Amino acid sequence: MLQSLQNIILRMVAQGDELQATLERLCVEVEYLLPGAVASILTLDDQGRLHPCVGPSLPMSYSIALDNLEIGPAVGSCGSAAFLGEAVIVDDIEHDPRWAEFKTLALPHSLRACYSNPIFGSKGKILGTFALYFRDARAPSILEQTIVESCLPVCMIAMERHERLREYRRLAFTDVLTGLPNRAKFNVAMDEMLPGDWALLLVDVDNLKVVNDTFGHAAGDDLIASAARGLLSVVSPRAVYRLGGDEFAIVLEPASGTEAEDIAAEFARKVHQPTLCAGHTVFPSITVGIAHSEQRYSAEEVRHFADLALYHAKDKARGGFVTYDAALTSTIAQRYEVVQSVATALRDDRFEAWYQPIVRIDTGEIVGVEALARMRLVTGEVLPAAAFHEATKDAHVAASLTRTMIKHISMDLGSWLRSGIPIQHVGINLSAADFQCEDFPESLQAAFAREGVPLHHAILEVTESVYLGGRDQIVAKKIASMRAAGFKIALDDFGTGFASLTHLITIPVDLIKIDKSFTDRLGDDDVGVAIVEGILHIAKRMGVPVVAEGVETPAQAEMLLTRGCTLGQGYLYAKAMPASEMGVLLRARGQKTDKVAARVNVGGAPGRSLLIQKGKARRVDASNF
Repeated sequence: MLQSLQNIILRMVAQGDELQATLERLCVEVEYLLPGAVASILTLDDQGRLHPCVGPSLPMSYSIALDNLEIGPAVGSCGSAAFLGEAVIVDDIEHDPRWAEFKTLALPHSLRACYSNPIFGSKGKILGTFALYFRDARAPSILEQTIVESCLPVCMIAMERHERLREYRRLAFTDVLTGLPNRAKFNVAMDEMLPGDWALLLVDVDNLKVVNDTFGHAAGDDLIASAARGLLSVVSPRAVYRLGGDEFAIVLEPASGTEAEDIAAEFARKVHQPTLCAGHTVFPSITVGIAHSEQRYSAEEVRHFADLALYHAKDKARGGFVTYDAALTSTIAQRYEVVQSVATALRDDRFEAWYQPIVRIDTGEIVGVEALARMRLVTGEVLPAAAFHEATKDAHVAASLTRTMIKHISMDLGSWLRSGIPIQHVGINLSAADFQCEDFPESLQAAFAREGVPLHHAILEVTESVYLGGRDQIVAKKIASMRAAGFKIALDDFGTGFASLTHLITIPVDLIKIDKSFTDRLGDDDVGVAIVEGILHIAKRMGVPVVAEGVETPAQAEMLLTRGCTLGQGYLYAKAMPASEMGVLLRARGQKTDKVAARVNVGGAPGRSLLIQKGKARRVDASNF
């Protein structure tokens, strides 16, 4: 009978049955073998307190009274057995001193005697107790003692398996770095949430990648750990989760009034303090998206709304927070729709490279072109970049678009060169996302190599926006590697970004492009004239060529030329056009390199040379402009 009992329990353990069901079956089988006995199993926690596990024949009120009972040498039968580490026989609960404080719990239920044994683990740790209660004041028989002792090993097996599973589950639901519940645990929590007065905060730690790339991953880990501590200090004991990377989530249940917004503001104040990360001082920043259930939204809807709010916050309120409301829906929905349409167009290869010429203002010759993205709809309509600009704020979309453009540009450029069409440079616009791609600029070099195009035919145009957010060192390293490989670098939209002059000092460029907003103000007595003159003067002293963007009138062209700007781009010369049309235009108006009879340095000045043509010498840019 004992062997059959043990086999039943071991089979349940092997099948993965829950601990409570397994041990309850054990108690029921023991009680069947020992009529009149009442079986009970308690567990012992690390703080030395007992907790009811199973006692199918014990009154619920009695079991509840035993919960959280601290063990000791005179704490009933089970408390004493767990404390002493040996079996304890109490043949008369009413008169035994170990039951003095507890007999009023047992006697009303006709529990007159108790025999308890400690359950030892495989490493000697006491896991709990197995007890038999009797309704008569008596000691256990030899058979009863034998059965209990035979049950102790299977209790140990079941309880240790349960502990291992609990630890596996804990690890599966715990983030190793912060000790917080992880994304898997968050998903479980969201599945259990119902509409009510609760709120969800999604938290993004800004610039984690920059810290990782600049100071190393140890510093990034310290930043994440610091953010986790800051979150807990503000919201504990509320639930905080690390979703992975730089993302956290906070569930406020219940959430009243503006509590979520107050917490986001307080956390922002706390976290925006200098923090030592792996020996480096970092100035953390967080962005938060908030959504409320408001008694009517499901957990899935709240999570979606919080995602939208965070997306909007990172775009419009970085370092702060945005709470979802209906007003955001149309704006965000439109942006999502644009992102989706661009992603679909990329998948269907419906993006094209169109080209706008860069000309010599004095001669009208085309010295280069700028490649501009165009998206062709399924209807055949072609959309300019302004129509899908919002989508390029998505880093993945922006990087994918650059890859597609590079493919088309390299093919067009290779075709022109093989056909003998005079083309000197193609300007390729880069986004901040491109500088975060590990395979860039190698992927660009590979595309040019496939078409047999020398790298000096490409001018990589970088706007000042890529410098924002503390990425200067990353950008500087990438640009240095690109220039070393043979690419030329243009600083695009010059004058409209952040600390433009600083960038000219820290990151060498081969070309400056004056933004259209300054060209538009080239009028008499307009301050734009002074700014353009200043830019041209700086560029001349640095030996860097300048292209004026947005030239639309002959008057603008004349004013630029008289002030020393010989290169222009704009509707005055041509709008962007497909590669086939651009090839025809280049064949007719492209500056011919065979005009050059010889080139020599001019007094060692960087970026300048003499072009000897028809017996005359004139100054031109050494970059073939």
